[in-house]
Amino acid sequence: MAKEIVAKIKFQAAGGQATPAPPIGPALGQHNVNIGQFVSQFNERTKDMGGMPVPVEILVYKDKTFTFITKSPPAAALLKEAAQLAKGSGVPNKEKVGSVTPEQVRQIAERKMQDLNSHDIDAACKQIEGTARSMGIEVK
Repeated sequence: MAKEIVAKIKFQAAGGQATPAPPIGPALGQHNVNIGQFVSQFNERTKDMGGMPVPVEILVYKDKTFTFITKSPPAAALLKEAAQLAKGSGVPNKEKVGSVTPEQVRQIAERKMQDLNSHDIDAACKQIEGTARSMGIEVK
């Protein structure tokens, strides 16, 4: 018989650098989950991500145990890294702040493919291009 799920918690944390501070501590504390155990497991699993935001989905069971799934970093974070930007444009239609190549867009799409709702890589590339456009990043 499967364990009974009490809660499903979603948030983003820095890969390999999670601490019991908010948002992790309060989110897990209210469900009486061992915060230190989660932080150490999360940091071990994401140590190669180097501080990039990582979405995580935690299932908390009735006996206070948990399992979690890490997803790929947000497309915006990957685009900022590829374009070497600190942040996107405040007015993306008028002010372009950087550019990425179609090859970089394809690499990002391949990395995010499992988390996107695209059936093929071309559709995933179009989604990433749309995110880039909304951030003021040109695809050249």
